[in-house]
Amino acid sequence: MKPPRSHDILKILIVDDSAFNRRSMTEILTNEGFNVVGSAGSASEAIQLAHSSKANLIFIDVVMPEISGLELTKHFQDKHSGERFLVMMSSINIESIVIESISNGAIDYMQKPFESEDLIKAVEKIERLVEKNTN
Repeated sequence: MKPPRSHDILKILIVDDSAFNRRSMTEILTNEGFNVVGSAGSASEAIQLAHSSKANLIFIDVVMPEISGLELTKHFQDKHSGERFLVMMSSINIESIVIESISNGAIDYMQKPFESEDLIKAVEKIERLVEKNTN
């Protein structure tokens, strides 16, 4: 078992209407030493948590109640451009959704289900980007 690392540069928020997915992702990331500041099951909860937690990396499910993940991504990009990194995730693998996600401001798109290692690699890649931009 490898020793836990301290990853202070990212404050991660997970937005998914599936409680199981939120718990799983939180467990995977916290076990690797990442700072998961919260999880939300709806867009309205996500907006509130993103603001109060000052999350700078947000994983957003495409299919959500109330407001779609695509609309939520656009909201974050319009209101907080450059302050947050957004990663879309979905079991839907349609090129137009991937393109719209990136157009709306997402930095990455993850196909569900994904392996723990893929999630960790995605976060580490963004962490390196943030570190590079702050140095």
